[in-house]
Amino acid sequence: MARKPATAKPRDQGSSPVEIARNLPCVTRLELAARSAGRCEFAGCNKFLLAHELTGEGGNFSDVAHIVAFSADGPRGDMDRPLDPHALDNLMLLCLACHKLIDTNHADYPVGKLRGFKRAHEERIRAVTEHGPEMRTWVIQLRGRIGGQPVDIPAHDVRSAIAPRYAPDETGAVIDLAHLRSEELGMTEAALHIIRRQIDMILSGGIDGPKPRHYSIFALATIPVLMAFGRELGDKVAADMYQKHRDQSWTWRKEAVPAQYTYERIQDGTDPACVALVLSLSGKVLPASLPADIDARFTIYEITLAGQEPNRQFLNLKEDLELFRRVYREVLSEIHLRHQGPRQLHVFPAVPAPVAIRCGTDLFPKVDPELVVYDNVGGTFQQCVTINSRPIS
Repeated sequence: MARKPATAKPRDQGSSPVEIARNLPCVTRLELAARSAGRCEFAGCNKFLLAHELTGEGGNFSDVAHIVAFSADGPRGDMDRPLDPHALDNLMLLCLACHKLIDTNHADYPVGKLRGFKRAHEERIRAVTEHGPEMRTWVIQLRGRIGGQPVDIPAHDVRSAIAPRYAPDETGAVIDLAHLRSEELGMTEAALHIIRRQIDMILSGGIDGPKPRHYSIFALATIPVLMAFGRELGDKVAADMYQKHRDQSWTWRKEAVPAQYTYERIQDGTDPACVALVLSLSGKVLPASLPADIDARFTIYEITLAGQEPNRQFLNLKEDLELFRRVYREVLSEIHLRHQGPRQLHVFPAVPAPVAIRCGTDLFPKVDPELVVYDNVGGTFQQCVTINSRPIS
């Protein structure tokens, strides 16, 4: 009489998040799941194994793999065998595909390589999960139109950029200006109305949970709108700004040549009350391109890059933004002293988004002048918005 083929014992979905591997001790299975965060430890995979990748339904879709095989004739089984093949440092949590890959092509995946995969994955999980509440941040997105098109910032870009900080909601508070078109009359005023209303709600605790202590800012809009946004945000809370780079990522570089800044007076004017500031960073702002009413009465200052021509790729390091803040405050202080606190400062910016925001956040009310901000429209600077308005005394 033919024997009935043996069938695999179904996994107990409620008992453990990993598969039982030849009487693997329960405490070892649990520790492996914890150390791996329930994700495949094969380098570059990182698949979450406790939910179906298409439907999202919960379940155990993991395998426990032995780096040195459980038996001597198994994959990598002829290597230096541990006293206990079930020792935690000999086990990896893998998805079914990666488990099959390393065992079918075991010559390509020797013991040292797999241990390196395991160590790197578990060190990353530990580093992320060890951060306490002080590493929490709240995301604010300012979405406008760039080149006439609305801009979206994917959640995974936000997640990568803010690490090692973490956000309860990676989308965060969204200030959406995408329905406003730059060519429409009153666009800037409408944008400022929306920004003021949203910022007041956000900073007053309109976000669920504990009152935020730190913000992460992702913003794309016209430069005058970004400056006004920064002024509304202010310096009341700690905030990090992020830059969209040429490769489309938002993550600050770990290594790059630091940006260096310099400033000078490029014109001495006849009227101490008439002052202008040119920001030649993303591109060169030529004095000849300034409006005709920025005439011989005006003293003109310029902040630009030292050692390189203005360009769109200079802002790579988070420290580059901090260095700009210092020279910006230095220029504002010199203007205050030299011009006896002028009421207005006319600003002509060619800057990336985070720099524009910092130009607004770093203004001191009642001390710094109003910024009359111009926008370059088709090669011509047009007055766009006034921020940091001071009451008439």
